[in-house]
Amino acid sequence: MSTCQHYGTLFPAAVVGSLPRPDFVREAVMGERPMDAERLGQVMDAAVAYAVALQEAAGLDVITDGEWRRASYIGVVAELAHGFEVGRSTDGRPWTIVTGELVPKDEGFIAREIEFLKRVSSRKIKATLPAPVLLGERMWDAEQSRGAYPTRNEFVEACVPILRRELALLCEAGADIVQIDDPHLCLLVDDEVRAGYDDPEAEADFAVAMTNAVVEGTKGARLAVHLCRRAGARVRGEACHTGDYGPIIPYLNRLKVHHLTMEFTSPGTGDAEVFKALREDLEIGLGCVGVHPGEVDEPETIIGRVEQALEYLAPERVVLNPDCGFAPGSAAKVDIDEVYTKLKNEVAAARCLREKYG
Repeated sequence: MSTCQHYGTLFPAAVVGSLPRPDFVREAVMGERPMDAERLGQVMDAAVAYAVALQEAAGLDVITDGEWRRASYIGVVAELAHGFEVGRSTDGRPWTIVTGELVPKDEGFIAREIEFLKRVSSRKIKATLPAPVLLGERMWDAEQSRGAYPTRNEFVEACVPILRRELALLCEAGADIVQIDDPHLCLLVDDEVRAGYDDPEAEADFAVAMTNAVVEGTKGARLAVHLCRRAGARVRGEACHTGDYGPIIPYLNRLKVHHLTMEFTSPGTGDAEVFKALREDLEIGLGCVGVHPGEVDEPETIIGRVEQALEYLAPERVVLNPDCGFAPGSAAKVDIDEVYTKLKNEVAAARCLREKYG
């Protein structure tokens, strides 16, 4: 199925997932302003409706709920299963560690995000799930977790049925696209990171196998993998990782998905020629809009990045999106009006590209 057929337009404009949260949303979700469940639901419904209105006003073809209902974009797994201990780091960000056997609890927590979006928008809707290996990287601790799961890989494997069930519920709820977020696989482009593993190829192989186990046989939604290169980490001032996509291309081609979201505005991502090595049936969510605060790409800059990719990709394979989510961490402070301007410029670039290539 081509991009035109699925989205109804050439060069559809999308977001990766998260949007910056206003203080009142962050305080509500993080429990900093106590309220009962009914009131919290009312506040969040109104807030998410605003996030939808912002994206629609910008002109996006594909929207999310900004991940505003989640205390943490990966810690949301603790809503789906018992077995986790949740706390708060010194900078205010939540942390989640597995300490017991995973047992399903609130199945459909993420699916309800989509049910609400279907009521307030007629645009294409994207849902996001963390990749199993990402959960292993962030939530398994050699000391605290080994009583339940002696190895990280055993914990990762235990996450698969939890995520697979939620994926099925997302499809039932009407999600048009379900995106698996996997910054872990993309770390393996960095020589320094690779050197930390006895067998980096086996690590990449395991990451792909676990994602494929989650999506195997899924019907009813377009499946995507987001290959985050830590654009969000740069926003928080954390260490960046280098290296082009070359080392993981064979593994990307084995993913049983329709779409890859790839970061391309940041230094060190490599040349767009990498697209020649990818499966021809893979749609590319091209990271052509920077997410760094204070830097706003003009439509002409975005168009230039897309046209570099078009030297190797047919227009029907390209979806426009930012490099990463706009809210890099639950405690991040990012100007939502600046993000609105970035999204408007993305949409303006998409319109120009349609006129030229349509």
